[in-house]
Amino acid sequence: MKKVALIFTGGTIAMKVNSKLQGAVPSVTPAELVSTLSEVTEYDNLVAHDFSKLPSPSITPEKMHALKEIVDQYLEQDAFAGVVVVHGTDTLEETAFYLDVVCKHKKPVVVTGSMKNASELGYDGLTNLVSSIKVVLDPHSLGKGILVVMNYSINAAGEVTKTHTLSLDTFKSFEFGPIGIIDDDDVIYFREQIQRKAYRLDNTFSDDVYLLKVYAGMNGDLIDYYLNNGTKGIVLEALGRGNVPAIMMDSIKKARQAGVEIVIVSRCYGGRVLDSYGYIGGGKDLVAAGCILGGNLSGPKARILLSIAIENGYNHAHLKKLFAM
Repeated sequence: MKKVALIFTGGTIAMKVNSKLQGAVPSVTPAELVSTLSEVTEYDNLVAHDFSKLPSPSITPEKMHALKEIVDQYLEQDAFAGVVVVHGTDTLEETAFYLDVVCKHKKPVVVTGSMKNASELGYDGLTNLVSSIKVVLDPHSLGKGILVVMNYSINAAGEVTKTHTLSLDTFKSFEFGPIGIIDDDDVIYFREQIQRKAYRLDNTFSDDVYLLKVYAGMNGDLIDYYLNNGTKGIVLEALGRGNVPAIMMDSIKKARQAGVEIVIVSRCYGGRVLDSYGYIGGGKDLVAAGCILGGNLSGPKARILLSIAIENGYNHAHLKKLFAM
């Protein structure tokens, strides 16, 4: 049986409650988790890699960049079937999508974590690890891009989001549902990803890309601020079908004239953006100003894609094609 690399970045899965601090803190080592797995399963092919011990709010694009390099080191070895990245759940979907944008291998990479720490009843960490290992070892997982495995569900990195602060079933693909499940020893795929996007960009990113959530009555002050501070790109998580208050348009036009790339996505949980509306601040007005429609990507994922693409040297025309994939 081929080996599976378990790359530990930290997160709740490796935490226990500290009685003095009255809160969960990093406490469980990768070696301890792998040892426990070996005791309760028949897996003797696991290789632990201690990447970091960070809660996921501390995972930055710099860490994602470094993580991808480590993932590649294992994927390039014939002895390994694939990789499981163990991660905190708060930013798990962003790391998974970052890897999906820059990964060029067909071997499976699964990102997983846990909602409960090791001190809690119903600790789901070991279950999610076992499920993830099964997915990596299944031959049907080849070529499916980065997968997120939690609570017996298999979701695509480009489709999944964290939907609940507490529930074990927090990771869902709102529009399309999971691409598969783990049922006992069986890995069952229901479908392929909807419009599977194989980005395959180089592993580099720009820090000068920002995400703004649009709200009723919002003006352009924040866009002006970022423009004056040298931003290269802004993602607007816009209203509905992809619309903004009219009062924002002067700032948006000024930023576009200065060469700032602006991508429009929706703050809605489902559906894509489209230039359906012709009023001031509507989708047609935004497109006419040179904004790029971001399809059905979420704001955080659109920001990651834009930051990577800009640093890959994509010009405005190339960016439009990329976000239209």
